[in-house]
Amino acid sequence: MSLRTDRISKRFNDKWVLRDVSVEVAPGEILALFGPSGSGKTTFIKIVAGSEGCNGGSIFHGGDDVTKLSCEDRNFHFPSLTNESIWRNLFKSNKTSQLADGVGQALAVDNAMATADGVLLLDNSFCDMDKQMRLAKFERVRSLVKQKNLSVVYACNNYDDAFAIADRVSVIVDGEIRQTGAPQEVYDTPNSVAVARLVGRNNLFEARRLTSSKAEIPEFQTIEGGHRVFTQKASINSLGSINKNATLAIRPENISISFGASFPEDNLLKATVMKIMPQGPTTLITLDSNGLLLEVLVLRLVGLNVGDECMLGLPPDRIMVLGN
Repeated sequence: MSLRTDRISKRFNDKWVLRDVSVEVAPGEILALFGPSGSGKTTFIKIVAGSEGCNGGSIFHGGDDVTKLSCEDRNFHFPSLTNESIWRNLFKSNKTSQLADGVGQALAVDNAMATADGVLLLDNSFCDMDKQMRLAKFERVRSLVKQKNLSVVYACNNYDDAFAIADRVSVIVDGEIRQTGAPQEVYDTPNSVAVARLVGRNNLFEARRLTSSKAEIPEFQTIEGGHRVFTQKASINSLGSINKNATLAIRPENISISFGASFPEDNLLKATVMKIMPQGPTTLITLDSNGLLLEVLVLRLVGLNVGDECMLGLPPDRIMVLGN
């Protein structure tokens, strides 16, 4: 049976921490509830689990409305919940001083998966595991979720984790769901500046539109650097008014570097290398193009040093025009 919430809202005193949060998780599916610390993820998990009340909205398991059930009665619908209480109890029974945090988390997840039936709630339940342990646990959880047909909500603040484990991701910002989709879809096409800031590295810069909203290929002038650049076609809402600034975005891996070769189809900008940061298999380079700072991600850096000049190619179909 699926898990569905409809317009769940929560207020602490005069502050709303959740506003109209609606999600649906099918059997056999893992939904990552992804957002920064303080965005309302844990509060949402507690409301679904029944350990926290809400100020509006409904929770359904299959066709049953479980919104007003007590935590104990809700356990009939959600027999196994992995949350902070289970983790703490497991630590207590195994002597915290003798268990590394990651090992304790791994045992808590294993314990919950062994008895899970119907719905599983995970609240940052892999954060203390090392990378190797975490990836192995993700594979195990994904396998058991499909095998047992569980509906899983996994609250996390690391998008790499969402990529590794989730079928879909809902990005929550300031208590509101801003975008839901497959992890790669949300990464490739964030629907707002707020989502673009959270989901991986992004070059975000302000620009003023120069062309009509009906233009096939919009043209902008960047506020920093004064560069004229073409972008991918965008909705009228994203374009905004012609006399107001818009936010453009391009991923570091989508910018190319050359030493003079021409790319007629790309926006070409002359730039100076400001910083080089090796990151193992990739290198992150910070460049200054007449005051416009851009990050470029390359697999291997050859022949470039700090202070060198080069040309940057920004393909128009990779430059997104974002709404707020």
